[in-house]
Amino acid sequence: MADPKKLFIKTYGCQMNVYDSERMAEAMGADGYVTTETVDDADMVLINTCHIREKASEKLYSDLGRLRKLKAAKPDLKVGVAGCVAQAEGAEILRRMPLVDLVVGPQAYHRLPEMARAKGQSIDTDFPLEDKFDSLPERAATRGPTAFLTVQEGCDKFCAFCVVPYTRGAEVSRPVDRILTEARGLVSKGVRDITLLGQNVNAYHGSHQGRDLTLAKLLREMAGIDGLQRLRYTTSHPNDMDDDLIAAHGDLPKLMPYLHLPVQSGSDRILKAMNRKHTAEQYLRLIERIREARPDILLSSDFIAGFPGETEAEFEETLDLIRAVGFGMAYSFKYSARPGTPAAEKPELPAEVSDARLQRLQTLLTQQQRAAQEAMVGREVDVLYEKPGRLAGQMIGKSDHLHAVHVDDPQGKIGELVRVRVSASSSNSLAGTRISR
Repeated sequence: MADPKKLFIKTYGCQMNVYDSERMAEAMGADGYVTTETVDDADMVLINTCHIREKASEKLYSDLGRLRKLKAAKPDLKVGVAGCVAQAEGAEILRRMPLVDLVVGPQAYHRLPEMARAKGQSIDTDFPLEDKFDSLPERAATRGPTAFLTVQEGCDKFCAFCVVPYTRGAEVSRPVDRILTEARGLVSKGVRDITLLGQNVNAYHGSHQGRDLTLAKLLREMAGIDGLQRLRYTTSHPNDMDDDLIAAHGDLPKLMPYLHLPVQSGSDRILKAMNRKHTAEQYLRLIERIREARPDILLSSDFIAGFPGETEAEFEETLDLIRAVGFGMAYSFKYSARPGTPAAEKPELPAEVSDARLQRLQTLLTQQQRAAQEAMVGREVDVLYEKPGRLAGQMIGKSDHLHAVHVDDPQGKIGELVRVRVSASSSNSLAGTRISR
């Protein structure tokens, strides 16, 4: 029997891209490919791109440039580009990089196997009428006890800085039955912690047994799955945090006390320029209600420093909002224009101004993250073991609050949910001792 062909995937960006890469690997697996961690061994190289981060296109072209020698040595090597940069710049990628054989957008990757079999260059960046999930094989065995599960794609918010509505399309929710079937399949393969994914996940709307289900109702359905111990969801928009979803954080023990809720700025004028459709005060009142429902919840957010037109006083308003909330962690970026978005037409601030603001922003957020982690020292937390640590007898897992925890436990096993007493905090993780078996 001939050796199977090997697929190497490099993934950039968000959790949904990680999920998409797994599904693309499964689609290619049904066509006779196995994955490899070594690019030189590959018969096909697939770069799954993200357009959110700065210099996304430059990183892609650098990666492709490094593949020239490999392609020259292996003329039959297939090179593919997937994801949001593929969606936005597909034809340009093929023009600039003749070594690329195929370009496929986020909504068309179920067609990847037939594209890989085609002769010459091919491109598919359509938004097809059929549901891509119907064409994908059943989820394969996972690599651990945690998994992502896409329930919603696209966004209708059209924030002025964001390319997602253009690269992922309009909001679409997957049918409830298919989500529950996929979740049960994951649990049967050993998954204990599932994170529901969507570009605007709390806008989810599906139907089930004659009922319309919001994200809160979907979470309640999933909480009834035997063997599933933890639920999370990301990423959310403040305007779609309805009363039922807030209540679910207090009602569902399986819904973990962690919420990523991007705000981007603390200035009402900048929020309006961003087309966020909420004010800083509305965000703060929303946080109060969420904490009333789940007092121990850890909050995460996204921030942009140096949005076009931002004054020093408006930046200070963002710092004030951060101080008022107290985030357990956050992602922060200097504004960089995305072609085709409304904000890209506005003059940018001087780089030195944006750089200085980002540094101040990150300093404050780092202080809050460290304070949140240090507050865990001496407390007991539940940890789901995901993998062995670097040290002998060490296991690494995630707490309810999504902190990485290193535990000295020579008898520990991947997939165990154990009770741990936290003994120390480092820059990005906790350490502790197992106190139950």
